[in-house]
Amino acid sequence: MKFISWNVNGLRAVVQKNFLEVFEALDADFFCLQETKMQAGQLELELPGYFQYYNYAVRKGYSGTAIFTKHQALAVNYGIGEEIHDQEGRVITLEYANFFLVTCYTPNSQGELKRLPYRMDWEEAFKNYLNALQQTKPVVLCGDLNVAHENIDLKNWKTNQHNAGFTIEEREKFSQLLETGFIDTFRYFNPTLEGAYSWWSYRFNARKNNAGWRIDYFLTSETLKNNLVSANILQQITGSDHCPVELDLNFTAEDLG
Repeated sequence: MKFISWNVNGLRAVVQKNFLEVFEALDADFFCLQETKMQAGQLELELPGYFQYYNYAVRKGYSGTAIFTKHQALAVNYGIGEEIHDQEGRVITLEYANFFLVTCYTPNSQGELKRLPYRMDWEEAFKNYLNALQQTKPVVLCGDLNVAHENIDLKNWKTNQHNAGFTIEEREKFSQLLETGFIDTFRYFNPTLEGAYSWWSYRFNARKNNAGWRIDYFLTSETLKNNLVSANILQQITGSDHCPVELDLNFTAEDLG
């Protein structure tokens, strides 16, 4: 089954560009979005054969997530169950018979790291949420996790060591999450591949020069290792400052329930 994750940097904006063409061409079983930047009723998408799940931020035009899927969920949860962390529409969880699918748009630590303390609180709460899910069944996690984990995951790592997305604190939190039983699926298949990025600044011709960051991920519980088929970054797809990332998992109808 094909899973896609894409930070669209505004769903209404990307629909005016190429979203529907990309969506149709990729023909995913699960299509997860981050940074939808919209409220209920602002956009009605006709996606025949797909169930649509949205989590909106309280603040208009900010954050937000969505999942479009061919497979109706057994249950849906919005947020992580903590009010302080559930105002920005950052998490959707779909439950199926043999796994949970979680899409996440992790808070950015922002300029001068002014939101880093909140980010650290978020990371701990989100890790606890995921680990609670893992006590029940395996987890497939995707989204813009707003961190480049290792030096290989961004072009200019030496000059970004104290910037949002590549601080020691953020990278350590990501390592701790992996240590709780998750696989970074792209690195599982491509442990040493360089130049594999999913986000590029709009400045300095960054995308043309491939001066990017890998901050969009698919993580799976280690118990799903034998289900992994492939993981890719679809750098050729434009429309946002991020490109989609893809995971293929060997799941059957019985895994869905």
